[in-house]
Amino acid sequence: MGISKRIMDMKFSEIRKLIPFANEAKEKGIKVYHLNIGQPDVKTPEEFFEAVNNYKGETLKYENSQGMMELIESIVKYYKEINIDFNKEDIYITNGASEGILFALMTICDFGDEIIVPEPYYTNYNNIARLAGVSIKSFMTFREDGFHLRSKEEIVSLIGDNTKAMLITNPGNPTGVVYSKEEIRLLSDIAKEKDLYIIADEVYREFVYDGLEYTSFMHMEDISDRVILIDSMSKRYSACGARIGMMCCKNKEISNEFLKLCQSRLSVSTLDQAGAANLINVNKEYFLKVNKEYEKRRDILYEGLCNIPGVSCEKPSGAFYIIAELPVENSDDFAKWLLTDYNYKNKTVMITPAAGFYATEGLGKNQVRLSYCIKGEDIADAVIILKNGLEEYNKIR
Repeated sequence: MGISKRIMDMKFSEIRKLIPFANEAKEKGIKVYHLNIGQPDVKTPEEFFEAVNNYKGETLKYENSQGMMELIESIVKYYKEINIDFNKEDIYITNGASEGILFALMTICDFGDEIIVPEPYYTNYNNIARLAGVSIKSFMTFREDGFHLRSKEEIVSLIGDNTKAMLITNPGNPTGVVYSKEEIRLLSDIAKEKDLYIIADEVYREFVYDGLEYTSFMHMEDISDRVILIDSMSKRYSACGARIGMMCCKNKEISNEFLKLCQSRLSVSTLDQAGAANLINVNKEYFLKVNKEYEKRRDILYEGLCNIPGVSCEKPSGAFYIIAELPVENSDDFAKWLLTDYNYKNKTVMITPAAGFYATEGLGKNQVRLSYCIKGEDIADAVIILKNGLEEYNKIR
């Protein structure tokens, strides 16, 4: 009897590893503010639940492996509204964006191939790549630059014979960076020159602040055959539990082969697809309201962090995360201590140590990723708790 090397090489979620300590704190009656996870707290649109509740049929059948046609048609309509033209044959429904990325890697990569990712990056990319038998090579982006790209030469230097794609998250998780049109163009040019695909993870597209204009890789028409667009209903409509993602690609060869993987897992949940198909009918005011709310929350968190002695951070332009540098040597130890040994007026904060978002050993040890997915007044309270926690922690450490 034994356990596979493949599973042993995988890691537990950096974002969720402290949950047992948070649960213990709650059992003691301590209120825990969750700044650790990008779980939107805004209300899921009623249109989703109406469609699920009104679903007709005596038998809950498998859906088409590509996806429910009503949902696919609604997605085509959504993209047309943001100046991206897809046909129904270009879109495949997946079990969340994660499955879409896994299937994309399995479609374009062989075992031992490589992809290039900006660092720091979403920690779950590591496990997804391992499952696909793919290695990640990363180039650095820096907090003091707002995690924007520095040089084309550094990226190109990583490209080898086995490099198949760049995996780019825009807006970024965990950094909150929104790449400019010039940066998207730079990456697109590299893809053309070096014959690479771009896997574009754009699940945070609706969360761009300060009046910035968002540029999708699909807006670069000269590389449309190289772009594998990954998207999701989870963040856009606060419907994380529905697990509705999508892979959108104009390259017919990729789409055709991608279908084999969709067929291997049969189909995505029928009821969740029915609910998601009705989300196209959500009033556009919903996005404006939600965007304004998250921008307000970002400002509360950012300004609060700037007022804590020893804390350094840059204001993010998108998504709902901030990478902050704390006046501690080990943010992992501090994050655990907040849950096991500390409370302020019977309240504490759950945060995510940032080292797990870095591939380079030793980086991020004094950084944390903070999510602003809770109410503004709770964020303000959490900042007070964090400030007092840092003071007490550094006294005893």
